[in-house]
Amino acid sequence: MGQAFVIMQIGNKELDEIFHKAIVPAVLSSGLTVKRVDKHNEGGLLKSEIIAFIQESDIIIADLTNERPNCYLEIGYAMGIDKFRNLILTVREDHFPDNPKYKQGGPKVHFDLAGYDILSWSPDDIDSFKERLDKRINRRLLIISPSEKQVERVWDQEWIKKHREKAKNGLSQLNLKGLMEIRFAISPPKLNKSQRDLDEAARSSEIHTFGWPIGVYLYNVPESKPHPTTEGIIAEIKTETYDYWTINKNGDFYSLISLFEDYRNKPDNIFFDTRLIRITEALLYCAKLYSFFGVDPNKRVFFSIRHSGIENRTLIAANSSRWLRQEYKCLENEIDTTIEFKLNQIESELVELVKKIAEPLFTLFDFFQLADSDYEDMVNKFVKGQI
Repeated sequence: MGQAFVIMQIGNKELDEIFHKAIVPAVLSSGLTVKRVDKHNEGGLLKSEIIAFIQESDIIIADLTNERPNCYLEIGYAMGIDKFRNLILTVREDHFPDNPKYKQGGPKVHFDLAGYDILSWSPDDIDSFKERLDKRINRRLLIISPSEKQVERVWDQEWIKKHREKAKNGLSQLNLKGLMEIRFAISPPKLNKSQRDLDEAARSSEIHTFGWPIGVYLYNVPESKPHPTTEGIIAEIKTETYDYWTINKNGDFYSLISLFEDYRNKPDNIFFDTRLIRITEALLYCAKLYSFFGVDPNKRVFFSIRHSGIENRTLIAANSSRWLRQEYKCLENEIDTTIEFKLNQIESELVELVKKIAEPLFTLFDFFQLADSDYEDMVNKFVKGQI
């Protein structure tokens, strides 16, 4: 479901009435959720949350009533990041000089926005404003790209395709079939980092808890250490296992690694506990990488994990103390799961995010379901450096 962000003066009784009686019903009838910073603040820095709301919203309703400087500032920011098409401007009718209720020296629409199509409202006819706003929102949604299209633009599909093909070729050379693919990217506007920045970030983001870490950095092995490209940096490691990863200058990350189960000579099995902690590690690596880059904690992250080569495998545990009482077999060959979240949720909701990715994978194995207490136990132990 998409969302609409409302910019308006806060703490004004008349405007609160317009918000609740006209704006909220009009937005909800269009199938969007409503966000206003005083009502949906999640405890972060207010300025950062406003920026995030503007960046993420399909529709931005900005009311100009009473000439509030913060409202004009937020409108200017929305225009600056090319979201003018998403903006719907509204104002109380007495702010136009040609309106009979206009008062000389009273509040007005500033000259720099006076030429735009602004939807006026009267406190004496709220229902009419609600109907007109409802129509304006629906027409605007038809004109602008759907939110699904906006999400798709987060991914550079050609970039992913190129590295996927190269990595799959490297994997096949080692006669390995099972793989875990990790992709993550932030919502626009993207980063613009140098190759040296990327190299330093990659070196600092490894998590040394489970074998070779995701994004393994072998600086002392010439054929395996990361090297710069025109797009960013890239590394390919071929031993008994296979690790391939790359970071784009815009902050996008891609990795394809062989399955630990195959290295353990268990090509007919999938370790549910290993899969869970690998997903945990991938999320924490994402958090460390973007934290190193100084990405706003309220920035949206699009995160995908694909497991392939899992057909006819049986689910078991790597840790013998977690043995399963029956066999759980998979008939599908792969599963690709994508989730979206704010960067700071990796810290505050790590277990829930891990479950969102792991649960669809486990379900393919004869509806296997892991208890919430097991998710909590294994994720929290990994964070403490325990396997």
